Amino acid sequence: MSEAVKKKKTTKKKRERPLIGWREWAALPDFDVTGVNAKIDTGAKSSAIHAFRIREVVLDGVDHVEFYLHPLQRRKKPEVFCRAPIAGRRVIRSSNGQEEERYVIETRLRLNGRTWKIDLTLTNRDAMGFRLLIGRDALRRKFLIDPGASYLLGPNDSEDKE
Repeated sequence: MSEAVKKKKTTKKKRERPLIGWREWAALPDFDVTGVNAKIDTGAKSSAIHAFRIREVVLDGVDHVEFYLHPLQRRKKPEVFCRAPIAGRRVIRSSNGQEEERYVIETRLRLNGRTWKIDLTLTNRDAMGFRLLIGRDALRRKFLIDPGASYLLGPNDSEDKE
């Protein structure tokens, strides 16, 4: 086949991916949490939120989980009450090798003015520096990450751009 007869490849226009740092401000609109300091963790597959007083309840025949959040680092107030359908349970192995079975919920995450659904595991992160850890599954094909930078998106941004 000659050069002139070769079929043109149709290329899908790639959406430009914003650059984010290793920590950014995020929001959880389903729980009216407009600002939580999040660690962007490409070493973690799943995402996790600090949750406490976790209990399973059944509402209209559907299994739900009720829990409280402390969205602000190193602060016990405010306490945010949350309820969500249980999407599953998952055994998570922490960086120190310890395994823990956690509830998984599906919720919306807002970052850089974009909102999308993610799976979020519930665990006590009180001793951790960040209340929210955003893992690879939630970030895939949405952002480029600069591990040496922080807060590239600027101050807390709770407005939707889509």
